[in-house]
Amino acid sequence: MPVIDISHTIKNGMPVFPGTEAPTIEEVFSHEVHGFREHRLNIFSHIGTHIDAPNHMLPEGETLDEMDVSRFIGPGICIDCTHKTPESPEISIDDLTPYETEISECDFVLLNTGWNKHWGTNKYFTRYPALNEAAASWLVDFNLKGVGVDVISIDSAEISGYAVHNILLEQGTIIIENLNNLHLLPKDGFLFSSLPLKFVSADGSPVRAIAIY
Repeated sequence: MPVIDISHTIKNGMPVFPGTEAPTIEEVFSHEVHGFREHRLNIFSHIGTHIDAPNHMLPEGETLDEMDVSRFIGPGICIDCTHKTPESPEISIDDLTPYETEISECDFVLLNTGWNKHWGTNKYFTRYPALNEAAASWLVDFNLKGVGVDVISIDSAEISGYAVHNILLEQGTIIIENLNNLHLLPKDGFLFSSLPLKFVSADGSPVRAIAIY
């Protein structure tokens, strides 16, 4: 049963959403001194590959710890959006309709923009392909569990506000951001899993996102 890791590694100095503090990972106990090894992690809830819960944007929205664990796993499809460019970055309904049948049969839609190749550079944060509002509204009609992207945010950095976040999260559709290596996913579907940490009032959480096929 092949398993593909589609997550970024959390480490000191990694890229973070502008305005967010970078993680600090510190070895507190060592084999040499204490006979065992343990680290202290200081991270934000939306670091690296992570889930946005409805509560991330909506004061009365669900938190991850309130959601049934089945909401984080299910059949998925990956849609090729690598034809999008910085000059024409909008992902529209026209980009999604060729996959309508497949979308109707799955729980998760992942958008492969190829933008993960810019991870670790300033280019990663601007002019990346992103869903427009109409496409987001079209997707929620499929009652998906989640939509995932390989960019820093599901909303465009060039448009103010968080309209796409709100369209999806208002319907209970979770968002997975900063996915990696989506080009490795099979075209005929897979089982997607993105289990979050279970901590109280979780507005988001890093995940180890994987695809099984």
